[in-house]
Amino acid sequence: MLTPGANAQADEPVADPIPTPTASGLGLEIEEVATLPQSTAVPPPTDVRLKQWNRINYFGEVPDRSGRTYVPDLNGRMYLLDHGTQHVYLDVGAAVGADFHTYRGLGSGFGFVAFDPKFARNGRFYTVHTEAGNALTTKKPDLPSAPDAQVHGVITEWTATDPKANTFAGTRREMLRIGFGTFIHGLQEIGFNPNSKWWDDDYGLLYIAAGDGGVGLRTTVPQDLGVPQGKILRIDPRGKNGVNGHYGIPAKNPFVGKPGALGEIYAYGLRDPYRFSWDAGGRHRMFLGHIGEKVVESVYEVKPGANFGWSEREGRFNYVKNDPSCRIFPLPADDAKFGYSYPVAGFDHDRLPTSRPCSDSGNALIGGFVYRGHKIPELRGKYIYGEGVKGYVLYANEREMKSDSMAATHSLMLYDKSGQRVTLQQLVGKERVDLRFGQDSRGELYILAKANGKIWKVVGARKFADCRTGHDFVWGATKARDWQPVTPAKWQFPGREVVLAEAGVARPGPRRPFEYAVLSKGPSFGSVRIDAEVRLDTPVEVSNRDVIIVFGYKSDTEFYYAHLSSDNKIYPHNGIFAVNNADRVRLDDQWDEARSVGALPAVKDAAWHRVSVKHCAGTGEIAVYVDGSSAPLMTAVNKTFSSGRVGFGSFDNIGRIRNLRVLGEGE
Repeated sequence: MLTPGANAQADEPVADPIPTPTASGLGLEIEEVATLPQSTAVPPPTDVRLKQWNRINYFGEVPDRSGRTYVPDLNGRMYLLDHGTQHVYLDVGAAVGADFHTYRGLGSGFGFVAFDPKFARNGRFYTVHTEAGNALTTKKPDLPSAPDAQVHGVITEWTATDPKANTFAGTRREMLRIGFGTFIHGLQEIGFNPNSKWWDDDYGLLYIAAGDGGVGLRTTVPQDLGVPQGKILRIDPRGKNGVNGHYGIPAKNPFVGKPGALGEIYAYGLRDPYRFSWDAGGRHRMFLGHIGEKVVESVYEVKPGANFGWSEREGRFNYVKNDPSCRIFPLPADDAKFGYSYPVAGFDHDRLPTSRPCSDSGNALIGGFVYRGHKIPELRGKYIYGEGVKGYVLYANEREMKSDSMAATHSLMLYDKSGQRVTLQQLVGKERVDLRFGQDSRGELYILAKANGKIWKVVGARKFADCRTGHDFVWGATKARDWQPVTPAKWQFPGREVVLAEAGVARPGPRRPFEYAVLSKGPSFGSVRIDAEVRLDTPVEVSNRDVIIVFGYKSDTEFYYAHLSSDNKIYPHNGIFAVNNADRVRLDDQWDEARSVGALPAVKDAAWHRVSVKHCAGTGEIAVYVDGSSAPLMTAVNKTFSSGRVGFGSFDNIGRIRNLRVLGEGE
């Protein structure tokens, strides 16, 4: 578990609020199941972020045991997918008419659909859409709203005459209308708790994620219990005691009867509460994916009456209005008295030093689901979520998601049907993916992308670099005759260890490690696993300390090496590299060139550390593990060298290796 934030004075911004998601070594196998039709907003938008193939927003299963699934498109239509065929079930935009608003604001249009738990019998479902135009003057919001509202969010109840029909026919009624001060952060997801039974108090109650209307960064609207913006609302669609008589206020809502508070409010203090879901296992917890302002993206556990802090807090940090740096600050000493509920997972924006302080950093947390399906045991108990803009898929372990500290977030790789490792940016052919998630009734996961309108099903999981390495085994290589050093005089062989006792110096030719010894005992290896313990003897006070593990060695100018360093801030340090008759080239996925930072430092002290290097010759997958971690510290894919010898060394430091074991396909 993580307690985020660097040490800082109360008036100093926090430089790196949350650690960057780490590699998990786990990949999702995805298979394309559908491509939804191209659509456009009307009139054509000027915001390039709205110019995608379409704006599909969710994937779910109709709760009638028919196996039909549904997909809403913000541009107006709801599609049904019925065992491989797809068709328009309802055109919400056309039904609303001229006031239907979709061309401005990332969440504008037909935002979401939620089916009544008894849809198969009563035919009822609910939608969210936005309206502007004449609606702003001819229609009045039901709950307190900005007097100069730019857009209305509307929840509609639809009743199908025949729930089994392939297209909608029936009636509709407007249930609730809320005004928002800008075109962003309006009504987002609506939904029913799928874990509740007919005898539960929660059964049939509709949850509504209402954003702050884009005004929370400069107002206290999200903290105001007298308005619906910046809140999670809970209403009874069949009740009558709401302000307009079209819905009910559940008696057990936490603020019912509190003077000045709306009884509809279930939780508050939110900016853009985009997606929520309930865990089907364990304690049936409700999780909310929340899009942050300028620094932090958060996952919250939603409990009745919770205050998530916005716009006084951003994540677990102090938010200062009108701060020109758009940074966040440490919590005040008396923070506990406010009783805020803080995130249980999340990530920060990792803004570049060269970025304008308050510019859009291009990050948006997209909430997902705790996997409780049965087909992919590797995912059980993991909350799968993502960064939507670039299309990164992430997870946190549900059991680690606690109120007093954040669970660590890990990245997931993706593999296509052929087994090729891919990214969503590659699959959609664009930098902006607009990732979304879905789930069917069996708890299986789906991934959507607005960029190309495709839906993929997660059909399996695989461990990175999980190849069979063969049965040829080398160990006990501690004698001088077992090794071929670059400079034999710099090496010692005292018995149980191999010691690089004198630092190497740069040599002519390509930039590469200065001093290393190649293991001559045993064969050259194809796929291989190298296990050893290493120690850096260079004093800790010296910066840029390193040792290396060599593999795939062909010659002094042809080999791979894993660089294990106390520094991760410059290109040559703490990564996976290839030397191929030219200066070493960095290969690992963890290197962020724009920020000049890589994987966490592998060796920071003078202690012994366990290191494992796995190289799969067929796929080119390379993984480096440190100190017994089940997740790799570094990963790479490269097929330059399919075989070679292994070795140990450094650039210009001293160190040693012991308990070396090499298992692989000998040649």
